[in-house]
Amino acid sequence: MHCLYFLVLVYNQPLASRSNSNMQLSPRFKWFSQPLDRYAIGMVAILSVAIAILLWVGDHTSPQVRDFSWQSQRVDANDTSFSLTFNRPMNRESVEKNLKFDPPLAGKISWSSRRMSYTPLAPATYGKNYTIKLENAYDRFATESEKKIAIEPFTGKFSTPNPRFAYIGSQGEEKGRLVLYDVLQKDRRILTPPNFTVLDFRIYPDRQRILFGAIETAGQSLLDQKLYVVTTGIDREDRFVSIPPEIKPILGSDDYQNFKFDLSPDGKNILVQRLSRQQVGRYGLWLIKEGQQPRSLDNQPGGDFMFTPDSASVAMAQGEGVAILPLEPQAPPLDFLPRFGTVLNFGRSGTQAATIKFNKDYTRSLYLVNNQGLQKELTKIGGSILGAQFDPQEKTIYCLLTDVEQDAAKNIFREKPYLAAIDLESAQLRRILELPSQREIQFNISPDGQSILLNSAIPSNNDSSNTQSISEDSARASRNPRTPQVPTQLILLSISNSQSSNLPQPEMLPMFGTFPRWLP
Repeated sequence: MHCLYFLVLVYNQPLASRSNSNMQLSPRFKWFSQPLDRYAIGMVAILSVAIAILLWVGDHTSPQVRDFSWQSQRVDANDTSFSLTFNRPMNRESVEKNLKFDPPLAGKISWSSRRMSYTPLAPATYGKNYTIKLENAYDRFATESEKKIAIEPFTGKFSTPNPRFAYIGSQGEEKGRLVLYDVLQKDRRILTPPNFTVLDFRIYPDRQRILFGAIETAGQSLLDQKLYVVTTGIDREDRFVSIPPEIKPILGSDDYQNFKFDLSPDGKNILVQRLSRQQVGRYGLWLIKEGQQPRSLDNQPGGDFMFTPDSASVAMAQGEGVAILPLEPQAPPLDFLPRFGTVLNFGRSGTQAATIKFNKDYTRSLYLVNNQGLQKELTKIGGSILGAQFDPQEKTIYCLLTDVEQDAAKNIFREKPYLAAIDLESAQLRRILELPSQREIQFNISPDGQSILLNSAIPSNNDSSNTQSISEDSARASRNPRTPQVPTQLILLSISNSQSSNLPQPEMLPMFGTFPRWLP
């Protein structure tokens, strides 16, 4: 087209610019007097015929995938969707029908011109290599032609991280130390030295670091907790490296006592509850931003707290309610929920949370609240609500609850914990695992939603008629102060088919410890 435009400009010049011989010819023949004239007109004719043929026959090049956003990448639970970009508009039905995953990965599809977005209904299972294939799909105009041209066969590949978790050991050389375990490779690594007693920890989203609070074993009390960061030895390719763990101090305890702490979901902020050793009554939250010095938020002291999913604010129990506070000194609350005592967990989307309401009849209710004003009671019990976590799809919430049992002979009450699943739509509660009474018990759902990790006493082979149970006998010593405390064993509970009628069977892991947490 550029050539034609140039030729037209040339031959539209005034005749005076041409040779004198052209001036003497009849206008009827002036365009054919020069070889260049004839050549140009011939080229126009040839190109016109070629364009006509192309329009008549059509484009026979094959449609193809130009870009796959997850190609050769390692995808974790925070990667919520991928896109396929095509070289032309596609017949959407043929693409959706012929898109195959190995292993299967159910999801929802949306379109924007030549770009298709795929959102998995649940995170891809960790420790897998996925293959995506597309063939026998056609472009949007294929049905109007007599001969369809199928898409060039496409194969894409991506993988997920190995399932790993960390815990605080409670036996042998692991006692009081932070331990990292690879479920697939069966590789166990101790991250902290023996002269540290780890009290709690949080895992950074990059899986390469862990924030932990610890005291030195010799001559320190729980009030001397300091904060540190240790490397996990996992590189960007999700491989263990042979470099020894490196520990970096974050916050000392000379001027303040450090209590509970939390790490923001994006890994950029740390919140710590601190009490001054010099100024009586100065107690509250301190913020440590990445690369900055700690500073006090100077807000009202409260109880339990946690970051919101957007990492921009904190939910804190204050008085007879829960306040949502910004991360700014002396800032007023963004919101206040007066009916609830504490927030147990936020959903991954950040639109809903699980909260506790303490009732006047000494019972407790588990509530679901969301950003649309919903406040839905899920269950009401006479015992305690020890914990709650949403599954990744936010359709089910798993809870650690207790039954209150009375010992008539001794006239005492005791609480017996159990793990339950509550459907958020119907509020139907299903008990899935009975546990013996014990001092410390925690649970954590894997980022892909496939399993639950918890610590408890050693299970027996005696199962109840309705629920899988764990023996009471092995936990009795841990409740009796006159006998040595029995370390709790870690248990893996598969919930990948939690909607089935069969109860999940607990798998005893060959390790003892507390605070088990999956790496993101």
